[in-house]
Amino acid sequence: MLRDGKYAAWFRTPRGQGTGLVDLIEGRIAGRDSFFTYGGSYQVDQQRFTAVLTVKRHAEGGASVFGPDEVEVNLSGVCSGAVATCSGTAREAPEVKFECTLIYSQEDAPAVDPKCAVVKLNADKLPKGLDNRSRPRHPFAPSRPPAP
Repeated sequence: MLRDGKYAAWFRTPRGQGTGLVDLIEGRIAGRDSFFTYGGSYQVDQQRFTAVLTVKRHAEGGASVFGPDEVEVNLSGVCSGAVATCSGTAREAPEVKFECTLIYSQEDAPAVDPKCAVVKLNADKLPKGLDNRSRPRHPFAPSRPPAP
């Protein structure tokens, strides 16, 4: 089952590859990378899903993995646990096969390990009487005159 939430996306075509972030929430897709935004919708049937994804450039730079800067991609795929894979083609570049892997980003806070508890500092237990003469001299420090 494809869960609602945040996903890291890795995608590729014969023209190149890239990564982005995608939110899947109640049948809607919203995402981005450094140069493109993604939007669209998806439907889930057990472990299988289909999606229609629109990709649009939002910043100058890197080439599109499709060729054109604006495309509509029809996808189909499967999900297994925290990973989903899909493939498809863009209407504007039907000869370019698109593949994508989505990895679910766990948002729960990690459990606290009791062995890593915060220990309060007790200053009374620190050594007393340390001054400059008792510290070792740094090897690159200038020479000091002998103590009187």
